[in-house]
Amino acid sequence: MAVVTDPLFLLFSLGADRYALPVAEVAVVLPLTPCKQLPGAPAWVAGLLPYEGRHVPVIDLSQRTLGRPAAQRVSTRLVLVHDRSPAGEPALLGLILEQATDTLRCAEQQFVRATVAHDETPYLGPVMPYQGGLLQRVQVSALLDAATRAVLYAREDA
Repeated sequence: MAVVTDPLFLLFSLGADRYALPVAEVAVVLPLTPCKQLPGAPAWVAGLLPYEGRHVPVIDLSQRTLGRPAAQRVSTRLVLVHDRSPAGEPALLGLILEQATDTLRCAEQQFVRATVAHDETPYLGPVMPYQGGLLQRVQVSALLDAATRAVLYAREDA
């Protein structure tokens, strides 16, 4: 009989609140690394990161969500997650995340649909009680709108 293991989540902070990112969507966790700036991109696009022969677009989730850049701390990480290009090809997306040093293993069913939704933050998913507050799951596939995705994943041979 197969043993079913609950999924693992990488925990991080946006301001005073905690969030969870499914580890299955994480390719690698790196220390905070400077990126090549992209003039004209939205303020929350931190730039491009050279990684294993590729140029990975990086977004600052604190800037995107809270309107301020992530704090430059030892616990701030650059997390590369699995994403898709506009053509549906596998791609990497970098996320600058504060306090991204803890993990949590829990059942998916513990997360329940949030009763409040906002069109500006479609990437903020279901919530669960956690340490006297709420932990909210982030949906990687909803972090970028189609226009931003097209700019960040422009084909190199085009």
